Amino acid sequence: MSTFTFDGGPVPFRPGQTVGAALVAAGRPAWRTTRVSGSPRGIFCGIGICFDCLVTVDGEPNQRACLVRAEPGQTVTTQEGTGHEHD
Repeated sequence: MSTFTFDGGPVPFRPGQTVGAALVAAGRPAWRTTRVSGSPRGIFCGIGICFDCLVTVDGEPNQRACLVRAEPGQTVTTQEGTGHEHD
């Protein structure tokens, strides 16, 4: 089984699985916080319509984890707010 890195730790995934599906399967239901209240968010719609599952993938913020295919060696991190350093 392949892995990508999430917040410094390995996350296993199966071929064709999205980052979001792999995170949920690994027991991580939330990986983003909202801008205003800091509430935890993860997958909500699961089809790319909402933006609750945003993560930063290989340095690119605002990637929907439910749409991004997991790839070996990817670096995925929790997204804080808008994902930009100077919010």
